[in-house]
Amino acid sequence: MKWLMVGLLVVFLLLGSFLLTPSPIDSKAWNPPAPPPLTGLLAPNERLRLADLLARGQVYGPEDTTIGPDGVLYTGTQDGYIVRVFPDGRVENWVSTGGRPLGMVFDQQGNLIVADAWKGLLSISPEAEITVLAREAEGTPFGFTDDVDIADDGRIYFSDASSRFNQPDYRLDLLEMRPHGRLLRYSRKTGKPEVLLGNLYFANGVAVSPDGDYVLVNETWKYRILRYWIRGPKAGQTEVFADNLPGFPDNLAVDSKGRYWVAFPTLRNPQIDTLHRNPWLKDLVAKLPDSLKPAPQEYGLVIAFDRNGKVITSLHDTRGTHLQEITSVNPHGDYLYFGSLHNDRIGRLPFEAIPGLGDNK
Repeated sequence: MKWLMVGLLVVFLLLGSFLLTPSPIDSKAWNPPAPPPLTGLLAPNERLRLADLLARGQVYGPEDTTIGPDGVLYTGTQDGYIVRVFPDGRVENWVSTGGRPLGMVFDQQGNLIVADAWKGLLSISPEAEITVLAREAEGTPFGFTDDVDIADDGRIYFSDASSRFNQPDYRLDLLEMRPHGRLLRYSRKTGKPEVLLGNLYFANGVAVSPDGDYVLVNETWKYRILRYWIRGPKAGQTEVFADNLPGFPDNLAVDSKGRYWVAFPTLRNPQIDTLHRNPWLKDLVAKLPDSLKPAPQEYGLVIAFDRNGKVITSLHDTRGTHLQEITSVNPHGDYLYFGSLHNDRIGRLPFEAIPGLGDNK
């Protein structure tokens, strides 16, 4: 009986301490729509399992990829390196940012422009010299610089996923469900970034349209993609491009035919959707270790949209054993390249392997 009383006392103290400990978030209720069925063009298939695997076991967390003017594949890894993968299969640590490189794209001068989660918006010269272009906008530091694209006029469009939570705490941003994200534009002429859109729910992937008349930005936590008009009669206006998506949209890119490719690290999680309706419960869950929080499903998913936001096709790996947690999909030439936040490989799939699409010419 004595040991039982001691055990109950310990449980009581631990529970009381847990309940009285302040939550790291101040969550807000949200009533998400029911997820769309995976039918029709979204029906599960195993097309991603046809992809070749590059640098397998030699990279960790190649979140985004891009092909340089030299024909070499560049990616950023979990340890802070920009890694080069050569056509002959060689893998080389090129330069370390000292942070976590995410979105990246080459500018017209051959500089690699990088959205680094910790270091901000960077420019890396062909000689591997790193220049910090911006770390804050309108007095608010970047908390989670995420994706980047460049318009034909040289202006850089990029996202700050959350000004409140850093990259390791993205789950807290999800649970809190408050708009800490921003879409920004940087001009080398002024040397300053400007905020185009604020109050976004985890501003993620960014892609400028082929005609330069608008830019798309993923609002990950709301399962949707927004369109911000850069010029024309709607300049400065925002509208929903695609809504109620079946997963969490991450990076996005546009190919030579004007098709938008969106990467989804995982499908919608019913537990998360249920939690969103109960802020008090989210505040409690936020105090748990990550191992006890709802975990993402191991799944590979990419969806292509036309200019009007209509689904064209989808690519799946339903088991997530070949390609999973896909965070970027980048068209280049006749191929799509797939990055991942935690995987140890880069996927490459020819357009001709996708029914109805053929090549990308």
